[in-house]
Amino acid sequence: MTLTPPPPRQTPNSPRRVLIVGNYCHDVLIQNGTVVAETLGGAASFISNVLDSSSVSCDLISKVGRDFKYDKETTVFEAYFDLAADRVLKRVAACDPILPSDIPDSRFDIGMAVGVGGEILPETLEKMVEICDVVAVDIQALIRVFDPVDGAVKLVDLKESGFRHLMGKIGFLKASSDEALFMDVEEMRRLCCVVVTSGEKGCRIYDKDDETVVPPFVAKQVDPTGAGDSFLGGLVVGLVEGLDVPDAALLGNLFGSITVEHIGQPKFDSMMLQKVKDEVQRRKKQCNLSSSHNNDHDEFHARLSPARFQHSPLQPKLLVNGHLCDRS
Repeated sequence: MTLTPPPPRQTPNSPRRVLIVGNYCHDVLIQNGTVVAETLGGAASFISNVLDSSSVSCDLISKVGRDFKYDKETTVFEAYFDLAADRVLKRVAACDPILPSDIPDSRFDIGMAVGVGGEILPETLEKMVEICDVVAVDIQALIRVFDPVDGAVKLVDLKESGFRHLMGKIGFLKASSDEALFMDVEEMRRLCCVVVTSGEKGCRIYDKDDETVVPPFVAKQVDPTGAGDSFLGGLVVGLVEGLDVPDAALLGNLFGSITVEHIGQPKFDSMMLQKVKDEVQRRKKQCNLSSSHNNDHDEFHARLSPARFQHSPLQPKLLVNGHLCDRS
């Protein structure tokens, strides 16, 4: 696959600047009518957790209520989990949208448009395109709409979202396999790099010329909330480190697989993170020595797997924001 990350504008050793745009929110998880957890949520929170844990500096634009933990003006999602049905997501409170005037005039290498509650406007994304060399967009920021009565999340086709005209100006469009049904992948891949995640099946990358399947990492799912966000964070970490897109997506799969084993934000083990960093540096050296390194992608996956399971939190308990709690 020929896609490569954007070249740095400064010196080779200068830090890459990443801008994350999207609101933090409160996630309330309800199973069979009982609240089982209340956690920090929002794609921006999961992504910044991955970037911070990976020592990638970033600027964050997010809006919350006056009392972040409890104020009703902070965006609040309720996720309903029943044994016989898929997750039902409802937005029960919404914070203010993020306006173009909220976006700094500074230059950034990579911008991330990752709204969850309709807070990113077309004009806000246009401002990001102007100040960022490359913009990665999560399609949920573009196609989510909310029932006016109960706040249930619904999806509209990308063509009806008000964002379609900007797709030729972004670098990456990420969608889950369910969300991908609301766009024409063949059309979008001619405009930008499309990444479709499929949970336990890994992800698939589409560009103008190629289609690449990136393998998953085994995980025992506890809660899928935030997995796609952590995936996108891992993808950007890989791009910042100079990996090509399939290798960067492999990092995304790794961080996503860890996230599904938790309720709320995962707390990444420091030894695991160091092992991943070591393998990323090894992979970069390997790629620099060979112009035909695509066939070594499986080897990179194989070397990351031991790091992934070096500290696995698979116990018969729930993990809420990285802390153990009883299921009862």
